[in-house]
Amino acid sequence: MVDQAAGSDAGRPAATGGEEHAFSAEVGRLLDLVVHALYSEREIFLRELVANAADATDRRRFEALTDAAQALPEGAKVRIEPDKDARRLTISDDGAGMSKDELARNLGTIARSGTRAFGEELAKHKPEERSGLIGQFGVGFYAAFMVAEHVDVVSRRAGTDEAWRWSSDGKGSFTLSPATREQPGTDIILYMKEDADEFLDAWRLEAIVRKWADHIAWPITIHSDGEDKAANAGTALWRKPRSEVTEEQLTEFYRHVSHNFDTPWATLHWHAEGTIDFTALLFIPGSRPFEFGEQVRESRVRLHVRRMFITDDAALLPPWLRFVQGVVDTEDLPLNVSREMLQATPVLQRIRKAVTNRVLNELRNRAKDAESYAGFWDNFGPVVKEGIWDDAEYRTDLAGLARFPSTEEGWTTLADYVARMKDGQEAIYYLTGDNPDTLPASAQLEGFKARGIEVLLLTDPVDSFWPDRLGTFEGKSLRSVSQSHADLEKFEAPLSEGEKAELDTLLPALKDALGDAVSEVRGSTRLVSSAVVLASAGQGPDLQLQRLLRRSGQAVPDLAPVLEVNPAHPLIRDLAARVARGESVTDTALILLDIARIQEGESLKDPTAFASRLTATLTHIQGGAA
Repeated sequence: MVDQAAGSDAGRPAATGGEEHAFSAEVGRLLDLVVHALYSEREIFLRELVANAADATDRRRFEALTDAAQALPEGAKVRIEPDKDARRLTISDDGAGMSKDELARNLGTIARSGTRAFGEELAKHKPEERSGLIGQFGVGFYAAFMVAEHVDVVSRRAGTDEAWRWSSDGKGSFTLSPATREQPGTDIILYMKEDADEFLDAWRLEAIVRKWADHIAWPITIHSDGEDKAANAGTALWRKPRSEVTEEQLTEFYRHVSHNFDTPWATLHWHAEGTIDFTALLFIPGSRPFEFGEQVRESRVRLHVRRMFITDDAALLPPWLRFVQGVVDTEDLPLNVSREMLQATPVLQRIRKAVTNRVLNELRNRAKDAESYAGFWDNFGPVVKEGIWDDAEYRTDLAGLARFPSTEEGWTTLADYVARMKDGQEAIYYLTGDNPDTLPASAQLEGFKARGIEVLLLTDPVDSFWPDRLGTFEGKSLRSVSQSHADLEKFEAPLSEGEKAELDTLLPALKDALGDAVSEVRGSTRLVSSAVVLASAGQGPDLQLQRLLRRSGQAVPDLAPVLEVNPAHPLIRDLAARVARGESVTDTALILLDIARIQEGESLKDPTAFASRLTATLTHIQGGAA
């Protein structure tokens, strides 16, 4: 559709010889902003030009409702034609086109948009109609100068026989001159910069269209190998009624937007009307993506405005739902001048809240199927629990959705745990650790198991953080067993006078032997078969959280642990007798401390010294036996 004069000199802009006009703004500074700062990726230029072409075609369609002369030709489309030899890229449309005055107004004034003006006018006369126009601030066209050293626009206004050429190198002025065009519409001709050759390859152009404009309603074609080839799907799947979309189509679309190869566990497809108007098609994956834990924490749900992809960086869902994939398409979201840098508008905030609540409701409903929900929780439970830690608004909701393994019931909810609590039990007890296989055998649990008190077993890194932030659930506090020394005493008979006397003798001796390695040595009622166990001091994080923080490289105060001893254990009673006889128990005390550290999964500070002391003790025992 480009007139012959447009490329009279291959590889160079055609000489226009027309009227020269200065841009009506400080173009040097503003174009520099557009080219170097407004957009994060150069390929955005094609999205902007294709969007403008689609807008112009929509505009002509609406104008034709009242003016038959504006009727679109059969097969109207947006056409992209790369020409490597001429180093030229042309984007053509069959839209409304522009007159000479409109070219001067719309392309000669930075931040003026004919599309926007048309949208406002349309709203006055047909407020019930949605034009689907996406232009807002009139700067998208200038993104062309990111890749072009010169741009020509040849346009013929629908309903007229007159065509005009707008031409500029983006350096302060533009020219207007008569041109020819067989049909109404617009050709944008970009004479590409030396470093923009990639945008003359058909496969690269198709990839950009697929990414940014796949669901524009008008067909988009790319001229390659002598023919026009379809480049976009042209149908917004999420805009169709759910009854008209097959499961196969949903799965294919899910795999397209998520780059996963599984089948979605849940599909959410709805249209919201009222104070906000948007359509959403969201998917919860059926399996954990490869290296999911290494992904960024932001949601990547795609934001569309009137079918046009705007960004996947709008944080449409909170970080603890970042595994959700899909599209949200809105009719009335305000945009700032750069579509990558959305303003925190009230509309966007309401959309975020509505979408988040819809996903939560879906999870609540699906949680009723315990077997299916268990698979979801295994995949994404650790991510959801991040919300208990860092999202005050949804903390209680997420705590109700959480599932935990326990010492009594396999997997359980907090609500079910509370319903099973023993008479007199005031807290929800939990134990954190690294290894789900060894945690159930931890010495920390012995006293609780012996008394039939259920304990939640938490092995995800985030489990060391969220219980303190949640604080309570249904009026019951959450408490780590490593910080629950006194809690078992109400379920246990007090020590006998003889046991108290033995401890009164032993404990000071052990503390003297261990020095600053422990903050305290005390007797414990929560041990059954083990001789010793470590506990955290009364202040600060528990032992598992301290280890986690150290492994992550964070500075942690050197909080010496408490060594708890089992007064009923034969070894402890033997030590008490040795102290009573005036014998030294230093080496044994150090061995017991290292054993307690090993039980907690800690690394020994001096493995060689531990081995030496243990060998000496075993040799002494062997010699005594002989």
